Parts: sequence; C-alpha cells; structure tokens
Amino acid sequence: MMKNIFKKIFLFLAIMGVMQACDVEEFSDLNNPEVDAFRDNLTRGDLQDLVGGVLYSMRVRLGTYFDDVGVIGREYWRFASSDPRFTADLLGKQDAILDNNTFYITNPWAARYRSVKNANLILEFMESQDLSAQFTTSELSATKGFLKTLKAYELLLNLNLTYQNGIRVDVADQNNLGPFLGYNESLAALRSLLDEAAQDLQSGGTHFPFTLPSGFDGFRTPSSFLEVNKAFAARIAAYQGDHDAVLNYLEDSFMTMDAGQLDKGIYYTFSGDQTDLLNPLYFPVEATTAGARIVQPDFVADAEDDDERLNKIAKRSEPLTFDGLTGEYAVFRYKSNVDNIPIIRNEELILLYAEANIFINPDEAVDALNFIRNAAGLDDYSGAETEDALIEEMLMQRRYSLFAEGHRWIDVRRYDMLDTLPLDRDGDDVFTQFPIPLTENQ
Repeated sequence: MMKNIFKKIFLFLAIMGVMQACDVEEFSDLNNPEVDAFRDNLTRGDLQDLVGGVLYSMRVRLGTYFDDVGVIGREYWRFASSDPRFTADLLGKQDAILDNNTFYITNPWAARYRSVKNANLILEFMESQDLSAQFTTSELSATKGFLKTLKAYELLLNLNLTYQNGIRVDVADQNNLGPFLGYNESLAALRSLLDEAAQDLQSGGTHFPFTLPSGFDGFRTPSSFLEVNKAFAARIAAYQGDHDAVLNYLEDSFMTMDAGQLDKGIYYTFSGDQTDLLNPLYFPVEATTAGARIVQPDFVADAEDDDERLNKIAKRSEPLTFDGLTGEYAVFRYKSNVDNIPIIRNEELILLYAEANIFINPDEAVDALNFIRNAAGLDDYSGAETEDALIEEMLMQRRYSLFAEGHRWIDVRRYDMLDTLPLDRDGDDVFTQFPIPLTENQ
C-alpha cells in the first residue's frame, strides 16, 4: 500500500510542480489522463491513496517552518555552516531583513498551499461525480470534514508566518484565486471553515472510508476526529481573544485533566522507509555547526529549579559556537529521526483552558496552571493573581510545556510582548512577521 500511496503522492507533486505560490504550473498532457480518471471514477482505493498524499505533503518543509518560528521566537538557534541565513536573517543580524524570495518563507509557504491544493483536488473529485455506488452519504460527509479540518490547519501555519500580511484562504479555483485577507479576517475565515468541517463530521457516521496513520491513534473515526477539529478551533479562538469560544470549543474537544494524558493528541509520524520522511527536527546532541539546534541560553537560566521539562534539552560535552553565538545545550525534544512531532495535544489544550479562564474565572485559571506545574514537578503557583501576572505565568508555562513545538513566537506576539525576547548580539532584532513571498501573484 505504501508504494501505491507514494505513486499518488508523486502524481500530486507533479500536478503541483515546484510551485512557490498558490498558482498551479501548467504541465504537459502526460498527467491529464490519470487526473481525469480520479475526477471521473474515484474509487475507494484511490481515496485511500490520495488522503495519504495529503498527509505526506503536510510534512514537506516542516523543519523549515519550525525553524522559522523557533529561531525568531528565541527558543533555539539553528546552526548551518552552509547557510548562515538561519543565524543572520532570522535573528535580524546587523540590519538584516527577512527576504521575500528566500527558502525560509517560499518553501514552507508553498508546501502548506500544496497540501491545501491536494485536499481541494480530492474535494473536487468528490463533487464532480456520482459516488453513491462506492461510498455512503455519511462516508462522503466524513471525508469532507476531515479534509476541511486539515486545510484550516495548514492555512493557519502560513498565517502564523505572515501574520498581518495575511493569506489567501480561498484557493479552490486556481484560475480565480481569492484575495489576500488580513490577519483578523483570515482567522475568522479559518474558524468558519472548521465549523463547516465540524458539521460534516457530525454527519459522518461511524467510520472514515480510509485508514489513518498511527499519529492519529484514538482519533480514527469522524466522532473522535471531531474532537480534534474542536481543539483546532479553540486554538484559533484563543488567537482571536474570544475566551468564551475557547471554553466552548474545549468542552467538545479531547481535553482532559489527566496527568497521564498530556501527550494525547494527533502527530506527524516519520520512518526510515525509503518512500517516507525522517523527522526534520532531530539532530544528535553532539551535532556540529554543519547542522545543529542549540538552545537559547535564557531557556535554561529562566527555568525554575526541578522543572522536569528540561528533559527536552541535553547538555553537550562542550559548547558549540557559530556566528557569534555560543550555547551549551542542544534541543533534545526529539530523541531520534523517527520520533513523532505533535500537531496538537492535550497539554496545549489545558493551557488554552487556563488562558481563557484568566479573563473569565481566575481561580479556575490558577487551578489549571497548577495542574501543569505539578505535572512538571513544580509546586503550586504562589505569585499575584492579577490579570497581568497570570498572563505572564501562563506564557511561562506554555514556554516550557510546548518547547520546540512552534508556539513561543506566536504567543508573545499575540500579547504584544515581542520586546521581551532576548537579543543575543548587538544589532540583532526580533521580527514581527514574514513578507508575502515574491513568487505569490498579488
């Protein structure tokens, strides 16, 4: 089955080409018979393989995305002697700017839109024919809900990069792309897409007409995946500052106050199979400047004594120096090149619950923060219970609980606290957002 999936992935990548924007490059007629075959006769086997293609493309250029947000968010430095732009451009070295025609924005941007286009193609195939002989109505509804949920997630990752510069949300028609929407408009559109997907999932019956990889264990049915959809919606509602909605979405999500379930969620999975991908965030602890992720020193200095979440980093046998930056600790969030990477998990949901309650029920917020602290081996929170103090504590817990999972830069930005991030060298700067790629036709 993996070989069949890989063939469909290859076809999708051929359809998408090496696009650097939402536009689809025109190709020869070589691929058209196969594409038309999907459009005219989508079988259950085809759907299985094409959904696998979406899940594959979601992992393409994932390492660049995490390095973008992790480096600018000062969680770690990305050393790469062959490409100093990780420590120059991303850290704002000596008046450096973020280039709109460089790999750190063009590649992850294109990869996320490739996933969206792949999902849109499947939805198009489903709409263009009568599939009643192959699929039940509920199976079609479940598939639509699943794909729309993943589309919203992929679009959110691009929005995390470009922020107020916005994204295109409507890209279903390659010849009539929708306009760029600003940040608030984009969040509203993505939340609406998730709500639409939730309705599809609610009508999705008892099973999907395809199987999902191990990273979706516990969420392989429409009803259980609906809880994932609600978790994504809670994240977006938090970004909107809609605290009541956060709590409403979380009530229908998979959030649970169980210390043994902090890692419950869905994950990107990797393997050493020649047709699969390896975890792009793994480097050995003793990696060289050829390729290493070195913890920004304040992460260690600011940690409370006995915080067990420091097991996400590892001390090197000797410090590593590159481009005027020296660190003693390596990122060790991922222990091998086949470790899973979280997409969304319960620990984040509990922290979203705490965040929303800071503005609604502060006592409940403190209880949730204490739950996270205790799970990390820390005593209860003993600081002030003012709104500002609780926000600071919540961001602190998110910093350590969600280390190297792609949140820190987004978190401090949405609370207008980018100026609290450290500057490691004279002349460094903290960027607010990436530019729209030059290759994007606006």
